[in-house]
Amino acid sequence: MRFIEGEPRLSEAIEAYRDAGFEVHLEPSPGEMSCDSCSGEEAEGECRVCFKGHEEQYRMIFTRPIAEKTTQEEDLF
Repeated sequence: MRFIEGEPRLSEAIEAYRDAGFEVHLEPSPGEMSCDSCSGEEAEGECRVCFKGHEEQYRMIFTRPIAEKTTQEEDLF
């Protein structure tokens, strides 16, 4: 997992990773929005309260190097 992003940076990141030789897989942003310290600063965990109400606009970006030989049956991740 690289990071969570929305448009227009999402498309730019996908293109950049593909140009650099990576396969790209996107997942919806996580639905859990709890944060123990939410005063705008992150604590030990990853605070996602900023995405609350806009989760559908963001995607988690996963990458891996492009394999030499892949089959269509092979899962990306």
